[in-house]
Amino acid sequence: MIELFTAATPNGYKISIALEELGLEYKVKKIDFNSSEQKEEWFLKINPNGRIPAIIDHDNNGLTVFESGAILLYLADKYNRLIPQDPIGRIRCIEWLMFQMGGLGPMQGQANVFGRYFEEKIPSAIARYRNECRRLYSVLDKHLKGREWICDEYSIADIANWSWVRIYKWSEIDISGLDNLRLWMDRMVARPACQKGCTVPPRADENTQVKSAKSMVQK
Repeated sequence: MIELFTAATPNGYKISIALEELGLEYKVKKIDFNSSEQKEEWFLKINPNGRIPAIIDHDNNGLTVFESGAILLYLADKYNRLIPQDPIGRIRCIEWLMFQMGGLGPMQGQANVFGRYFEEKIPSAIARYRNECRRLYSVLDKHLKGREWICDEYSIADIANWSWVRIYKWSEIDISGLDNLRLWMDRMVARPACQKGCTVPPRADENTQVKSAKSMVQK
């Protein structure tokens, strides 16, 4: 069985969505940011970086995996699903996974930090990150023209990118004119695994969510 250490964040939801898509039985341990549980010694043995998500695969000698992109790749490779099996399709999928991991996720994360969580509002920083998110959304929109899914077949690239794009309103990212992106988002939200995965664990009310996020970014 997979044991998932997670929280109600885009990176956490990537893994619960993937597990739901794979139809796997899994156990969930919600990490409490308010008490800095992610920095406790027991958790640092699972993820030395003290961040979520992380997993233990109890069916693979207790193997631990951290970093959401690494977990997605591990699950896709283990079960031969959610990633193209041909070499070219596989590398295209990894490209778009890294697009999210190295670009979209960090930029939108900082847009949230400066726009939502920091007490001091720095307009130039907020604009910089929101504008960069808009640019990255535009790259994705252009790529999706004529495509149902990012890599033609549904994959971990879709899961990773959608987990962040779906909260564009919270991040205050303008998606006007990005029609291909909107259609893709509609296809994603229609998937039962996406619907279920985004409730594991349940998201708190807005005030609690902001408090928890502030606690995390300050530690």
